[in-house]
Amino acid sequence: MNMPSSTPGPRALNRLLDLGTLPVVCAVLTGLVALYIFLVAFGNITDPDTNEAFVRHVLSMDTTFRDEDLMWRAITSKTVQDVGYVGIIVWESLTAVILLWATAAWVRAFRTGLFDRPRRLSTVGFLMVEILFVGGFITIGGEWFAMWQSKTWNGLDPAFRNAMIAAFALVLIHLQSREPSVTERT
Repeated sequence: MNMPSSTPGPRALNRLLDLGTLPVVCAVLTGLVALYIFLVAFGNITDPDTNEAFVRHVLSMDTTFRDEDLMWRAITSKTVQDVGYVGIIVWESLTAVILLWATAAWVRAFRTGLFDRPRRLSTVGFLMVEILFVGGFITIGGEWFAMWQSKTWNGLDPAFRNAMIAAFALVLIHLQSREPSVTERT
């Protein structure tokens, strides 16, 4: 009497092992960051008051130590603050689109085993994340506008987390996989 085997066959095992490859990890990480950035942009668009208040307080430096040697940097013009806020939303939205495009490119590349295009698209998207969070929030917001001094409107910790995730992803997508691609094994 033949009993069904509880262990997967060679084909099922190969498919399971395919999920553990570097390209799959890169595709999933790219997709997760794309979803995150999309939700951030969506939140900024659908709940502008909360996030706009953050930008206004950082740019006006109204919750910093108010050191007269630094306060000349403050931007109190609501028009300029609005332009900055809209610029952040546009940047986040473009970043989300590029990372979603890169995710789709990773998925398409599993059929061909050619991962250069998704790697490049992901690189552009993750560099955009770095520009936003390291350049915009940590450097300009944190240092130029002294956001680090504010107990209430300090976004350095979330910016650092986002920057580290993007940096980690950049390193991963540029590692060379030593495993044969899915198409080379079949």
